[in-house]
Amino acid sequence: MILKELVVGPFASNCFIVGSEATKEGMIIDPGANAESIVNTARGLGLSIVLIVATHSHIDHVGALGKVKELTGADYAVHEADVEGMSPSMFGRVFGVVMGGSMKSPPQPDRLLHDSDIIHVGDLSFTVLHTPGHTAGGISLLGDGVIFSGDTLFNFGIGRTDLSGGDYVTLINSIMTKIMELPDDTIVYPGHGPSTTVGAERHRNPFLI
Repeated sequence: MILKELVVGPFASNCFIVGSEATKEGMIIDPGANAESIVNTARGLGLSIVLIVATHSHIDHVGALGKVKELTGADYAVHEADVEGMSPSMFGRVFGVVMGGSMKSPPQPDRLLHDSDIIHVGDLSFTVLHTPGHTAGGISLLGDGVIFSGDTLFNFGIGRTDLSGGDYVTLINSIMTKIMELPDDTIVYPGHGPSTTVGAERHRNPFLI
């Protein structure tokens, strides 16, 4: 698996470029800002981007989605419960000023995701885990020994729950029933900050012990 992490935008959000070594097909996870840099990096890896996935609808994870879609021609996918969060009114009201003034909301999704859906990228497969709590439609993507957890689980932290669609009890339940059920050596790539492992979080995350 080809995997490249980029830290983008004023919130230092993690954007991931994931691709198949065999077919050179790729996907972009959470293009929060710096669209041209993301696309140029993908091209430098020799990847043809076939899908863009948003782990949730907050602007620091989808701010560059429209431009990346325009530059790559790729479809994009989001959980059905987070589509409302991408409406022009919500998009601009919650984060637009912080991200630099007027911003266009993302285009309508080409694919609505649900729990247990499978995403194929060349010969790679990723399972969609619905992990609400940070937002109603937050997801994590599991495959090839790694999980992209969005803003659900961080390195010794968890996503905030005080924004629209957030709920602390729901978030902890998502983590415990979906992510903590995975093997200890599963690598966790969160939406902000450094990577970790399920084992490390199981034993040392103060929110989970």
